Amino acid sequence: MTADAALRLEGVVRRFGATQILSGVDLSIATGERHALIGPNGAGKSTLFNVVGGALRPDAGTIWLDGADVTGRRPHVLARAGLGRSFQTTRVFARSTVLENLRCAVWCGLVAARRGYERGLAERMANWGRWWWRSREIDALAVRVLGELELEDVAYTAAGTLEYGAQRRLDLGIALASGARTLLLDEPTAGMNRDEAARTIEWLRGVSSGKTLLVIEHDMDAVFALADRVSVMVRGRIIATGTPAQIRADAYVREVYLGAGQGGEAS
Repeated sequence: MTADAALRLEGVVRRFGATQILSGVDLSIATGERHALIGPNGAGKSTLFNVVGGALRPDAGTIWLDGADVTGRRPHVLARAGLGRSFQTTRVFARSTVLENLRCAVWCGLVAARRGYERGLAERMANWGRWWWRSREIDALAVRVLGELELEDVAYTAAGTLEYGAQRRLDLGIALASGARTLLLDEPTAGMNRDEAARTIEWLRGVSSGKTLLVIEHDMDAVFALADRVSVMVRGRIIATGTPAQIRADAYVREVYLGAGQGGEAS
């Protein structure tokens, strides 16, 4: 495996019954790289995210995170190992305030970092009250992320009452606040107009500095503004990987991208 790869997939296969959705996916993402995954509907992108994120087990293949084999590990184990994820639909704690959402994410990240993700849940949770209410470190980190999200004005507002764009930022912020080194971002600009999407990408470039990103995105302007490299998935395979300029200029990619994904495969 490449020494500086934050995330590497080799020969990843996933089937649903007799239907093969992922057909031997190979992908390597360097530490600190912003990598976009694009492709038509039905290409297998969401299935790939679910396999990498631990929601689904691969039927074959291997997944490495920071050099460790994490194939088939559950999401909570991967989170403690440094993998964060945001979803196409926001998954904030709707009744908790914005700041409480961030404090929870920071707390989970610090407990994992200090006690090790291999230890038992009972041991990690033993003094949760002291961690949650009294730790100045948790407060400081949560407030810092709050500022990065530009959500200071709604710090004590219930997260479920925020406007859509603010909820999306908070969802991304929770992943950042957890201390994850590698982030899976599923359509971070979904539902936004062109101006909102551009502002979100500019914000994301700033707050994700030093992180490794794997992003599913359909907005090509957002892809080319954010990504260092782009991979194109069609019918469960990666058919091309390159810089945004290389992908934009690839006639084969344009032909296959426009001509595929019409058969109703799972996304």
